[in-house]
Amino acid sequence: MRILITDDNELVRHGIARLISTRQSWEVCGEAADGESAILKAREVLPDVILLDISMPGIGGLDAARALRQQIPGVKIVVISQHDPAHLRAGALQAGADACVDKARLGTDLLPVIESFGKNSHEQS
Repeated sequence: MRILITDDNELVRHGIARLISTRQSWEVCGEAADGESAILKAREVLPDVILLDISMPGIGGLDAARALRQQIPGVKIVVISQHDPAHLRAGALQAGADACVDKARLGTDLLPVIESFGKNSHEQS
């Protein structure tokens, strides 16, 4: 499974990459620091899963999710945020996200969420 990590904090991106590296069949196919870069990178590398921080400079995670849902309909989108996911979930799902994970729970919740998408979440052309 190919995963694109988007967060404006480099340490968070590296921490997520370390988590992902624990799964042999998963790979980080790219990183982005803002929504605009995430959209461009996603069109270039066609990931299976995109992790999107909500709060980023420029285009935020929800706006990026809307654009990505239109441009790469089969991709799985996971919104990550330090804000309470219970409050964000409805807005994230409405924006096109498939899941929402609290940054404080990335270590326990992120991998099972990604696993739930299965190995072939979309066909790449």
